[in-house]
Amino acid sequence: MKKIMVLLIFSNIAFTQNIKSTKDVEKVLDKLHLYAAEANAKKYIDLFADDAVFFGTDISERWPKVEFSNYATDRMSSGTGWTYFMKERNIYFSNDDKTAWFDEILTNKGYGEFRGTGVLKMVGTQWKIAQYNLLLPIPNNLMKKYAFEIKAFYGQK
Repeated sequence: MKKIMVLLIFSNIAFTQNIKSTKDVEKVLDKLHLYAAEANAKKYIDLFADDAVFFGTDISERWPKVEFSNYATDRMSSGTGWTYFMKERNIYFSNDDKTAWFDEILTNKGYGEFRGTGVLKMVGTQWKIAQYNLLLPIPNNLMKKYAFEIKAFYGQK
């Protein structure tokens, strides 16, 4: 009986910690989109780990945090950021609960649906974004058409 009680207690603690971790990661990602929409560059960039990398939709957009900070701060200095609304999100954790992976579907009024994927890691006692990848999914039936246009844009054969 004691073994069963101990097992139930530890199972409950582990389950509660996972729910708490999920909520904490959700808060960071929700703040990411909120601060971008508010054009609050400081709070936005503070969500990223020092060694973070942001991947934008253009093939050239691979920005370490310092470069991305410069871009975002410059862009947001006019009071205009970018607005994405989260439609769906999945979060997964490493066995030690110190790394989280996510994917999310976002909507943007001008461009439609995007996919964001990334990784968060524990830095001290806070979740920080280590990598964020924003992409515009292309339906399979349109892939050949757009691949041809993208190749032409970059001067590829």
